[in-house]
Amino acid sequence: MLLDEDPAALISQCTSHFKISNDTASLTRISDSLSTLSTFRHQHLTSLSQQLSALSRTHHTLSANHNHTVAQHNAVDHASEILRLDTEKFKIAKQASDLEIEGERLQSELRRLGGVQGELEDEGVEGGNVAERGEDATVLKLKLYRTLGIDVEADKTTGEYNKAVVRNAAKGDVHVVNIDPKFSRQFYTNYFWRTM
Repeated sequence: MLLDEDPAALISQCTSHFKISNDTASLTRISDSLSTLSTFRHQHLTSLSQQLSALSRTHHTLSANHNHTVAQHNAVDHASEILRLDTEKFKIAKQASDLEIEGERLQSELRRLGGVQGELEDEGVEGGNVAERGEDATVLKLKLYRTLGIDVEADKTTGEYNKAVVRNAAKGDVHVVNIDPKFSRQFYTNYFWRTM
């Protein structure tokens, strides 16, 4: 006979030899880990879903703003504004170039006048030559005016200076000014300087 012993005793002996406590502990640990992992995954999916909803709302808002901006954009007005700004930029650049050239011209004129002033200071009020020592300050002023391109003419009857001819070689202009005593010297000085 195949089984000489009682099957229940045989099963009892077999089960007593098996050590399943470690296996049940492992199954418990695995079950706990699966539960923790499931909870973490659920929380992570909830967080990602909330972020996705927020990003979707932001995308919708930005898309609406973009569509509104595109609808409001007028290509013709934009092109005309760019053209106007370019024209203004070139106009300002030309004015800056003209002012730079004028500044250089005025610097050279200032150097020339500084040389003339130095010569006049070297000569003094009475002049540097013996023949010119009889000249007074008026004659020296007339010389200075001539170097600036201003000729002053005296009235033949009264002997007072009542006419000035202002020449501007750079502009090619000539201005004749009748000097009226009712205007101040400062007025004529400013006028002569602007004309030069």
